[in-house]
Amino acid sequence: MLHGVDVSAHQSSFDTDGLDFVFIKATEGRSYVNPRLTDQTKRARDADCVVGFYHFLWPGNITAQAEYFLSKAPEKAGDLLAVDWEQNGEGTRASNAEKDRFIREVKRLRPHHRVLLYCNRYFWLNHDTTSYAGDGLWIADYVKAGKPRIKATWRIHQHTDQPLDKDVADFSSRSAMRAWAKK
Repeated sequence: MLHGVDVSAHQSSFDTDGLDFVFIKATEGRSYVNPRLTDQTKRARDADCVVGFYHFLWPGNITAQAEYFLSKAPEKAGDLLAVDWEQNGEGTRASNAEKDRFIREVKRLRPHHRVLLYCNRYFWLNHDTTSYAGDGLWIADYVKAGKPRIKATWRIHQHTDQPLDKDVADFSSRSAMRAWAKK
């Protein structure tokens, strides 16, 4: 298992020692950009981590959200892309069909990048109806690392949010993850 973290504007700094990958929140909806995106990207790249960017999905305007995300997320071969599908601050969520459409649109706009679905176990078991996760499932379930309580195949497991979101990836090495990411 490889070790990584996912960060947003809430993390002014993070330690890259021992990390193989870092996911960075890039955007949310159609107007928010992580103000720490550039600095966090540089920190992850300087540590030679596999880098990914994610978009927090809101309901509606799916094509516009995909375009907005890709206009702000750096584009470098081997970077991963992901959609964060969960309840938003207003207590609503994108539908399963919107989640699927967003993933497909990002894949269409950046066909040489892997696109993953991030969601928590509850969403996967209770809101997902298609099991569509693009190129891989990134599941949040706060249990022993690498042992999420789902039957679906997963690529990344977020196993805690203390002191920050920590993840493991089901790859034999950083070079294997990098090779997979390059599609």
